[in-house]
Amino acid sequence: MASLYTKVKLYLEANSKTWDDAKVSLQNNNGSGDYIKTWTYSDITKPTDSQIASYETAGNEEETLTKILVKRKKEYLSYNEQLDKLWHDINDGKLDKTGSWYTHIKSVKDANSKS
Repeated sequence: MASLYTKVKLYLEANSKTWDDAKVSLQNNNGSGDYIKTWTYSDITKPTDSQIASYETAGNEEETLTKILVKRKKEYLSYNEQLDKLWHDINDGKLDKTGSWYTHIKSVKDANSKS
Protein backbone atom coordinates (compact mmCIF):
# COMPACT_ATOMS: atom_id res chain seq x y z
CA MET A 1 0.00 0.00 0.00
CA ALA A 2 1.40 3.36 -1.04
CA SER A 3 2.10 5.85 1.72
CA LEU A 4 -0.08 8.90 2.19
CA TYR A 5 2.98 11.06 1.56
CA THR A 6 3.49 9.53 -1.89
CA LYS A 7 -0.19 9.83 -2.83
CA VAL A 8 -0.41 13.47 -1.70
CA LYS A 9 2.84 14.24 -3.54
CA LEU A 10 1.37 12.74 -6.73
CA TYR A 11 -1.86 14.70 -6.23
CA LEU A 12 0.15 17.90 -5.93
CA GLU A 13 2.25 17.11 -9.00
CA ALA A 14 -0.91 16.32 -11.01
CA ASN A 15 -2.04 19.84 -10.14
CA SER A 16 1.30 21.46 -11.07
CA LYS A 17 2.39 21.89 -7.45
CA THR A 18 5.28 20.58 -5.41
CA TRP A 19 5.42 19.36 -1.83
CA ASP A 20 6.02 22.23 0.60
CA ASP A 21 6.46 21.38 4.29
CA ALA A 22 5.19 24.86 5.17
CA LYS A 23 1.89 24.15 3.40
CA VAL A 24 1.14 20.51 4.19
CA SER A 25 1.88 18.17 7.06
CA LEU A 26 0.90 14.61 7.78
CA GLN A 27 0.35 12.89 11.08
CA ASN A 28 -0.25 9.33 12.26
CA ASN A 29 -3.55 8.77 14.03
CA ASN A 30 -2.30 6.33 16.70
CA GLY A 31 -2.37 3.21 14.61
CA SER A 32 -5.44 3.97 12.52
CA GLY A 33 -3.43 5.48 9.70
CA ASP A 34 -1.92 8.71 8.53
CA TYR A 35 -3.95 11.79 7.74
CA ILE A 36 -3.38 15.30 6.45
CA LYS A 37 -2.94 17.41 9.57
CA THR A 38 -2.47 20.80 7.89
CA TRP A 39 -3.18 22.05 4.37
CA THR A 40 -2.56 25.71 3.56
CA TYR A 41 -2.24 25.71 -0.22
CA SER A 42 -4.44 28.64 -1.23
CA ASP A 43 -4.78 27.72 -4.90
CA ILE A 44 -5.62 24.02 -4.64
CA THR A 45 -8.14 22.27 -2.45
CA LYS A 46 -7.19 19.61 0.05
CA PRO A 47 -7.72 16.23 -1.61
CA THR A 48 -10.67 14.10 -0.57
CA ASP A 49 -10.22 10.53 0.60
CA SER A 50 -11.40 9.26 -2.80
CA GLN A 51 -8.95 11.53 -4.62
CA ILE A 52 -6.13 10.23 -2.43
CA ALA A 53 -7.27 6.63 -3.01
CA SER A 54 -7.15 7.17 -6.78
CA TYR A 55 -3.36 7.51 -6.53
CA GLU A 56 -2.85 4.08 -4.93
CA THR A 57 -1.60 2.30 -8.06
CA ALA A 58 0.62 5.18 -9.19
CA GLY A 59 1.91 5.52 -5.64
CA ASN A 60 2.83 1.84 -5.45
CA GLU A 61 4.65 2.10 -8.78
CA GLU A 62 6.56 5.21 -7.68
CA GLU A 63 7.60 3.67 -4.36
CA THR A 64 8.76 0.47 -6.09
CA LEU A 65 10.79 2.47 -8.62
CA THR A 66 12.30 4.59 -5.84
CA LYS A 67 13.43 1.45 -3.98
CA ILE A 68 15.06 0.09 -7.14
CA LEU A 69 16.86 3.37 -7.86
CA VAL A 70 18.11 3.66 -4.27
CA LYS A 71 19.44 0.09 -4.43
CA ARG A 72 21.16 0.77 -7.76
CA LYS A 73 22.76 3.93 -6.38
CA LYS A 74 24.27 1.93 -3.52
CA GLU A 75 25.66 -0.70 -5.91
CA TYR A 76 27.15 1.62 -8.52
CA LEU A 77 30.83 2.39 -8.16
CA SER A 78 31.81 5.94 -7.23
CA TYR A 79 32.03 8.50 -10.04
CA ASN A 80 35.83 8.42 -9.75
CA GLU A 81 35.89 4.64 -10.17
CA GLN A 82 33.45 4.81 -13.10
CA LEU A 83 35.52 7.47 -14.84
CA ASP A 84 38.64 5.37 -14.32
CA LYS A 85 36.88 2.39 -15.91
CA LEU A 86 35.83 4.57 -18.85
CA TRP A 87 39.38 5.87 -19.30
CA HIS A 88 40.77 2.32 -19.32
CA ASP A 89 38.05 1.16 -21.72
CA ILE A 90 38.85 4.00 -24.13
CA ASN A 91 42.58 3.36 -23.77
CA ASP A 92 42.08 -0.36 -24.42
CA GLY A 93 39.71 0.22 -27.36
CA LYS A 94 36.80 -1.32 -25.46
CA LEU A 95 34.24 1.47 -25.55
CA ASP A 96 31.56 -1.08 -26.35
CA LYS A 97 29.61 -3.78 -24.52
CA THR A 98 32.81 -5.63 -23.62
CA GLY A 99 34.26 -2.75 -21.60
CA SER A 100 34.50 -2.89 -17.82
CA TRP A 101 32.37 0.25 -17.34
CA TYR A 102 29.52 -1.11 -19.46
CA THR A 103 29.61 -4.56 -17.87
CA HIS A 104 29.55 -3.03 -14.37
CA ILE A 105 26.59 -0.77 -15.14
CA LYS A 106 24.73 -3.59 -16.91
CA SER A 107 25.23 -5.98 -13.99
CA VAL A 108 23.78 -3.43 -11.54
CA LYS A 109 20.82 -2.69 -13.82
CA ASP A 110 20.18 -6.40 -14.45
CA ALA A 111 20.29 -7.18 -10.74
CA ASN A 112 17.86 -4.32 -10.00
CA SER A 113 15.49 -4.32 -12.96
CA LYS A 114 12.66 -1.81 -13.23
CA SER A 115 10.39 -4.43 -14.76
